[in-house]
Amino acid sequence: MATNYSLIAKEIADIIGADKVFTEIHERMAYSRDWSVRPFNELSLPDIVVRPTSTEDVAVIVRIAYRHGVPVIPCGGLTGMVGGAVPTFGGIMIDTRGMNKILELDTDNLTVTVQAGITISKLNSELEKYGLWFPHDPESKQAATIGASIATRNDSTFGIKYGKIEQAVIGLVLVDGVGEIVRLGQRKTLISSSGYRLHWLLIGSEGTLGVITEVTLRIFPKFKERCVDMVAFKTFADAVKAVNRIVQAGLSIESVNIMCSSRFQYYTHAYRVKYGREAKIPPGTKAILCITFNGDDEVVGFSRNYALKICRELEGKVIEEEIVNAWWTSKHILKFEPGKQKWPDSQRAERFGAADASIPMGRLDEAYEKFREVALKNGLKILGMNVYVQAPYSLHTSVSFAVYVNDKDLDNIKRFYNYVKEMGLYALSIGGSSTSYQGDGEKYAGALCEIEHKDSLKLISSIKSIFDPKHIMNPGKKFGPSKWIKIGD
Repeated sequence: MATNYSLIAKEIADIIGADKVFTEIHERMAYSRDWSVRPFNELSLPDIVVRPTSTEDVAVIVRIAYRHGVPVIPCGGLTGMVGGAVPTFGGIMIDTRGMNKILELDTDNLTVTVQAGITISKLNSELEKYGLWFPHDPESKQAATIGASIATRNDSTFGIKYGKIEQAVIGLVLVDGVGEIVRLGQRKTLISSSGYRLHWLLIGSEGTLGVITEVTLRIFPKFKERCVDMVAFKTFADAVKAVNRIVQAGLSIESVNIMCSSRFQYYTHAYRVKYGREAKIPPGTKAILCITFNGDDEVVGFSRNYALKICRELEGKVIEEEIVNAWWTSKHILKFEPGKQKWPDSQRAERFGAADASIPMGRLDEAYEKFREVALKNGLKILGMNVYVQAPYSLHTSVSFAVYVNDKDLDNIKRFYNYVKEMGLYALSIGGSSTSYQGDGEKYAGALCEIEHKDSLKLISSIKSIFDPKHIMNPGKKFGPSKWIKIGD
């Protein structure tokens, strides 16, 4: 029997209000895709869109969905790159952005409790009034929500000092797959040895265990000064050695990125717009190390000078300030000349697509050559490689191996996903992870996940069933067949 979504929509509207429920096709169109590579004209429409404003609203929605056995897909800013919030099988899309309030700011204990639909940019705008800062900082911060950042475990600029988002999450409120409201974690402290750390299960869960509705985060006093530098090296190994030396020396480094020369040109788009020429780097450069320090003026000045001294000892060449400023604008400040930012300006003819893997730090040069080999084998134009460092004071990597994709050419899209599969399998073969910041989504779904977690897959499936007994929460993500990738092909 076909599902009567009109009846379900009325049932939800009668309880939480008709102004929060949307069923017209033009209203649902905006939720039919994210930033993942897919045919330009492909749409995956939800049957109903609901924009709740409270945890209780979400619980009502999920209870009704559970009773009818229909899919529930939570979404934030829809900036994901693997179809993680795409309604693959239709169903009810929960737009969490209606839950965008700060519920409590505790300046004495440096914590903030927010609704999960608040964007990172809005949160920091409010915190700035009190001289405070939340340091999780993806490039998508103007659209990315707190709940989605937890659910996707996306990357942040400042990971080497502050870690990925799990280092900030103290506790959260979840509506599970039955519609029960559950509080997980602590209230005001990260430290506890009681019970299990169940809130950590939600990190990278992609909405498959429930809907995150509230989050308590640790925050920081706003720093006084920041310096930004770029240093060119002949190899990735030299750049890695420099970072490890800087950390070993005792310097409190704030951020680290290491990119190849091709990715450097992508990220210095603002320089090209301003000066009408490519940003230049020393001949023979293979890796560009981008580093920042923050803190008190005197400490930042000392740290910068000592770090650059280490880099020069390893034959690193410091890059001129104008180019550095262009990169920092692109990476963090995100203020561009109207219509001339790298995204979407650089995407008008071809789209950005990436394999995202975690690569052991000693294998980055090898991984760079593998990236070029696999991309060229699949007939893909290289955009470049960028290495994010996301673990506090250690060089554990999250790598973006980016290429251009023509989303009007289905064969090109298929070749892209074959490339992604090959890079994921390569990363696993050398002790890395198949995905580091994008997630499994519908890109990998259960394909590489089953290989990476073959010894614990039964436990993972059991956890899914406990939280979501009818498997209605974001179906097609993390489990089951991938939309694009088949192992053995």
